[in-house]
Amino acid sequence: MLIREATADDWAAIWPFFHTITAAGDTFTFPTDLDRDTGRGWWMLNAPNRTVVAVDEATGTVLGTAKMNNNQHGNGAHIASASYMVDPRHGGRGVGRALVEHTLDWARDAGFRAMQFNAVAATNTHAVRLYERLGFNIVGTVPEGFRHPVQGYVGLHIMHRPL
Repeated sequence: MLIREATADDWAAIWPFFHTITAAGDTFTFPTDLDRDTGRGWWMLNAPNRTVVAVDEATGTVLGTAKMNNNQHGNGAHIASASYMVDPRHGGRGVGRALVEHTLDWARDAGFRAMQFNAVAATNTHAVRLYERLGFNIVGTVPEGFRHPVQGYVGLHIMHRPL
């Protein structure tokens, strides 16, 4: 697997699984009815922030993607944040882990002091478990901060890891 900078041409491969994931409404706080152009604007970041894709080197297939950025501006700009999407057809193959590790390396190399995730649905147990294995801690949970389409109002974790 190769992780590289996403190009404008990659959006055509990202959009189908981006749309599937956001429309499901069970992991991201994004609107479930995002259109293609709005989604691209939210996901495909400009420098100094980054968007990357994980690609199968043999086939060129986009397996997943991550966006990374400063979590806040001004006096809070020393903390990074990131978001991840793995094409469900390629889940369980280490793509998510590789993307998280890549963003941690980027944040460290860019001089950030920590990484924080502001909105991890408590019901997204695969992501929570992965993040904890990679050194993140739940530093707070907003009670009923996420409206899951099946489970109703559930906690929304804030997760943090020093770099």
